[in-house]
Amino acid sequence: MTRSTDAYYRQHVLPYYRAFESRLGYTALLGRTRHFGWYEPGDSPWRFTAAMRRMEVIAARKLALPPTSSLLDAGCGVGDTARTVARTSGVYVTGIDGIESDIAIARQRAARAGEPGRRTRFLRANYHALPFADASFDGVYTMESFVHSPSPPQGLAEFFRVLRPGGKLVMLEYSSTPQAQLSPQARTALLRVCDLSGMPGLLAMTHGELERLLRRTGFAVESSYDATAKILPMLWAFSALGRLPYALTRSVGCENFLINAMSAVEMYRHQDTWRYTICVATKP
Repeated sequence: MTRSTDAYYRQHVLPYYRAFESRLGYTALLGRTRHFGWYEPGDSPWRFTAAMRRMEVIAARKLALPPTSSLLDAGCGVGDTARTVARTSGVYVTGIDGIESDIAIARQRAARAGEPGRRTRFLRANYHALPFADASFDGVYTMESFVHSPSPPQGLAEFFRVLRPGGKLVMLEYSSTPQAQLSPQARTALLRVCDLSGMPGLLAMTHGELERLLRRTGFAVESSYDATAKILPMLWAFSALGRLPYALTRSVGCENFLINAMSAVEMYRHQDTWRYTICVATKP
């Protein structure tokens, strides 16, 4: 972990996840998992867990690696994605995250599932300075964790380094619209969400920038799929839940206190500010 990325994480990302609203919301609504779900027409927007499991299966299918392959989950949280990917594909997943309490929960959940020492393992680490040798993994994936990167080129360089030749990188991430193309209201909302949530990577990753950086790093980009429509039902549900609390706090000038309610309402209102992309690349 480099000093600059470590400092940014401690000062901006950890406070967001440790905030009372974040801990309460992610626990009560999502079982502490922190990513969007995949919805098909007719799916109830309120079935969060089923949608998240579908998104995790999508990640496994995009990786499309044979059983016994070794994968890195860069930003694993409490390990739900790692367990789904391991169970779905028969692969071995190493999950890393910067939040020690999440790593502890990931290990506990794996133990309850009978997985310790088998298909998953979890370590505290930062993807800007991975504690692994060159060419250690057959695949790497991120699930909405790269938005927190204060240095996307550094993170991608590390992914490239630890991948074996022919290895695959799958990134399920957001991109943003260039600020000059946004209305003042949309631009203000985007900047506030990124600032309060510790997401400099979202501002840096304007549409198409991730693909350009991947190629510059040495990756061959296989596909880039706009999956925004697949996650919108979940964002709508979050915005519906957050609308009243956000309005109340906003009326007394304390809207920044409820970061996630504000983010859900403003990002659903200003859908022109962002996209959700699934990008697949390989290391030649």
